[in-house]
Amino acid sequence: MSGPVRRSPEGSQIAAPEVRDLLVNPGSVCVCILNWNGWRDTIECLESVLRSDFPAFQVVVIDNGSTDGSLDRIKEWAAGARAFETPPDHPLAGFSTPPVSKPVQWAAYPLGAAPPRRSTSIPGAPLVLIDAGGNHGFAAGMNVGLRYALSAGRFGHVWLLNNDTVVSPDSLSHLLAKFASQPRLGLCGATLLYYDEPERVQALGGFRHNMWAGTSSHIGQDLPYDATAIDEAAVEARMHGVQGASMLVSASFLLEVGLLTEDYFLYFEEHDWAARAKRAGFCFGYAAGSRVYHKEGRSTGGTRLMPQQRSITADFYQLQSRILFTRRFYPYALPSVYAGLVIAALNRLRRGQYERLPMIAGIVFRSLFGRPRRAAERSG
Repeated sequence: MSGPVRRSPEGSQIAAPEVRDLLVNPGSVCVCILNWNGWRDTIECLESVLRSDFPAFQVVVIDNGSTDGSLDRIKEWAAGARAFETPPDHPLAGFSTPPVSKPVQWAAYPLGAAPPRRSTSIPGAPLVLIDAGGNHGFAAGMNVGLRYALSAGRFGHVWLLNNDTVVSPDSLSHLLAKFASQPRLGLCGATLLYYDEPERVQALGGFRHNMWAGTSSHIGQDLPYDATAIDEAAVEARMHGVQGASMLVSASFLLEVGLLTEDYFLYFEEHDWAARAKRAGFCFGYAAGSRVYHKEGRSTGGTRLMPQQRSITADFYQLQSRILFTRRFYPYALPSVYAGLVIAALNRLRRGQYERLPMIAGIVFRSLFGRPRRAAERSG
């Protein structure tokens, strides 16, 4: 990849073409979907995204070192050799069935290979598959897709979308309309609804963060979904950031603020992005008409009702990332956040999760006297 190198103080390095090339066609969108051992969810997501009523987009699936043959299964689906249908009695079946016409043309790029520089139109295959070469965390995987979008030089926006989501056909159009209405908008969120309870809200666009506890809450979580009762401006006034399951960002935001920070491996990547966006003078948007249905807990285990089912690995990174984020942006709040980890330890003790107590103690010890663990240093 060639071109000027840009880096925000906290963000990952990007090598990008000229800004005028990136912004020459601001209506085109790159949709980035990260897959890790979840090809069934990814295929259902693709079936819904490819029904978008917005015509100028390309979908990039980044495989984060799957061991279940995900890329081969997705290629089989694209060729029409592997059928997939949502159960017909599911309330969201119409978003992904009947299947879109096959074959779906696809192109594959190995890690590090830049796509050819093209014109301002959306050329080639509607689907691009990239093998990330291993699982280096959510941010590192998504950054592979973001670098692809920037190197292509033809996308004005990038839609970061969880693979365990299903979207309404007009989701992308609503997100882009919100960007058109606010000139300094950097990130925009959607109405997240529960896949298995589609009339219940998971988040209205984003989250609020309590710096003293180091914890966050989804705006509107568990409210009954009533589109007529949503006040977009009121939600935006409460947002401290955009919920990571669906984030539309602008190319200008990427060039000015940088990519996702890869220190976290899992959790708090969107918090870091939001804090850097605020420092750079960008605002957050919420497109209420963009409906994204999220399968809660598919990749990490556990739900809002049963947090005790969260895997020990997910629990580890959630707690460690809480400390990392606080140390970077709110160091004066570290004493109270450490106190919150004591409460977290008591909760694990109450649940009988005794094996997690040394894990929490290790997080605190390394935070005070060492360095955080990375993915390659932890298993399980």
